[in-house]
Parts: sequence; structure tokens; C-alpha cells
Amino acid sequence: MDGAQLGIKALPEALSIARAAELDLVEVADKANPPVCRIMNYSKYKFEAQQRAKESRKKSTNVVIKEMKYRPKIGDGDFDTKTRKVEQFLGEGHKVKVTIMFRGREMQHPELGRKILDRIAADVADVGKVEVMPRQDGRNMTMVLGPDKRAQQEAAKRAAEDGGSSSAGEASAPSEAPADTEVPAPTETTSDATTDA
Repeated sequence: MDGAQLGIKALPEALSIARAAELDLVEVADKANPPVCRIMNYSKYKFEAQQRAKESRKKSTNVVIKEMKYRPKIGDGDFDTKTRKVEQFLGEGHKVKVTIMFRGREMQHPELGRKILDRIAADVADVGKVEVMPRQDGRNMTMVLGPDKRAQQEAAKRAAEDGGSSSAGEASAPSEAPADTEVPAPTETTSDATTDA
């Protein structure tokens, strides 16, 4: 009951001891000869085990690896869209596996894939860093990026500094510009529309 061993007891005797203490008789090792039992408050034991499991889940960080696939002949618009998504994943704290997929003769030019991976790494340098350098993996070339908290803090600090100085300049410019730009714009559009028609 308090950790002391009571020795070998018959089942009815063990049950009566447990009932007298208002506790449960729990079989711990059924394969042993004779089977080993423990007298305890089983519901309290289960509750504490659940709390320990919950606490350990809370402490563990769930790292998710996202994957973004590129092609060697990717267009600028697609590249920018996918790279923005990679930045978003890194900003959320996920790792990102960037894969360049080669087809046919593209396999003879791995430098094209390497150039794209280097460009991605440069574009996301303010939110992430390269954890696994680019390497050829059959028809694919892969690189793993991880979030870089220090770089994210520095980028946020730079953005705050740039935002404070440029917002003052922007506030004075609109007061002058609308008077000049609003009048000519409709006349240009209507004149273009008449010449096209």
C-alpha cells in the first residue's frame, strides 16, 4: 500500500486487503509466476498518467516539413508566388523542403536548378536559413530551409525603421499629387478609348 511488499497472498485475501484499505487491486505483471499485483487508487493513477502525457505533449514542439516544388524553366510570376508561400511557411515556424523537378534533357543542366535554389535562399534570407544544402536526388534536386528567428527579428526591426521614415514622406506627397493626377487621367483614358474604337 505504501510501497511495502506484502508477500505472496491468495487472490481472495489480496482482494479483502484492498477493500479494507478502500483501494483497488491492480495486476502489474501477469506473466510473472506468481502474478504481481499492486494495491492502489487506480482512477487517481490513470488521471496522473493522463496529466503527465498531456504535459509532455505540451512541451514537445510539432515540427512540420512543408514541401514546395519548382521546375527549372519556371516563370517569374510562378516563382514569386511559390517563394512568397515558402516565406509564409517559414514565418509560421515550419521547415520547408524545396524540390526542383527535372525532366528529360533538363537532367544535363543541374546548374539551372542550383541557380533557382540559390535565388530562393537569397529571397527568404530574412525569414529562414538553409539547413540542408542543395543536393541531387535522382531526378530531383532538394534543399531544406528552416525558420531563422534572429533573421526574422532583424527584418522586423528594419521594416519598423523603414516604415517610420517612409510613412512621413508618403503623408506629404498625396496632398500635392491628387490635384495634378486626377484631372489628366480621365481625359487620357477617354482619348485612348476613342482612338482604339
